[in-house]
Amino acid sequence: QEEKKQLTLKVEELERKLESTNAQNIEFLQVIAKREESIHQCQLRLEEKSRECSSLARQLEMAIEDAKRQVEQARERAVSRERAAQSKVLDLETQLSRNKTELNQLHRSKEDAERRYESRLQDLRDRLEQSESTNRSMQNYVQFLKTSYDNVF
Repeated sequence: QEEKKQLTLKVEELERKLESTNAQNIEFLQVIAKREESIHQCQLRLEEKSRECSSLARQLEMAIEDAKRQVEQARERAVSRERAAQSKVLDLETQLSRNKTELNQLHRSKEDAERRYESRLQDLRDRLEQSESTNRSMQNYVQFLKTSYDNVF
């Protein structure tokens, strides 16, 4: 009976330990469940952030491509404007050359007219002054345009 009593006490003690261990197991399971839920929530947030980062990366790439396209268009416009300005300068220089040639022809005409027609001298002088004024105006205009184009470009 003594042995039985001791065994009963041991059994009771082991049952208490078992209950205590079961209680600890339940607590551990609850802690594990909470941690698993936390990990699951973190994974969901991580996936959301990953999607957000991907979206932002795509937006950034699109913005960079758009900026490159705009820079290229601006460069092309600038090159086009420069070509147009150079073309205009060449046209104006050609016009100036023609005007100078014309002025030289007028000088020769004046000299011929002086030798032949002394009476028309005053009329030719007036025309020459008018031509020179026009030439100066054109030269001033050309100079103004050159200065303007230099300032612009």
